[in-house]
Amino acid sequence: MAKGIVIREAHFPGRAPIEAYGSGGFRFADMSHRGSLLCLPSGIHGWEPADPEALTAADFEKLLNEAARVEILLVGTGKDLRPLPAALRAALKAAGISSDPMSTGAAVRTYNVLLAENRAVAAALIAVD
Repeated sequence: MAKGIVIREAHFPGRAPIEAYGSGGFRFADMSHRGSLLCLPSGIHGWEPADPEALTAADFEKLLNEAARVEILLVGTGKDLRPLPAALRAALKAAGISSDPMSTGAAVRTYNVLLAENRAVAAALIAVD
């Protein structure tokens, strides 16, 4: 039997505030992650949207599978605020999720506050340098 490195999908099975962001990643729960994150009720997942500047409903499949447990989605769109495409907003609204795009820094801060208030919040955070 060959031994080697097993690459698993990045997943932290719990909810945790984001302690830091920048340099292309995030720090939370005494761990660090390079790349973007999807913070859901089921945990914090590594997330790589196909095109961070043109998000689609397909990028949010994991979130839509947990839609019953999420009321608010904060979308950290990078260094600058970018509006969400109409089709994505419609898909989220159809699932009963209110979406709020903002810069990644603002999304991290808002996520931490809403998480501390035990709100039904999720966050999609695009990594920034």
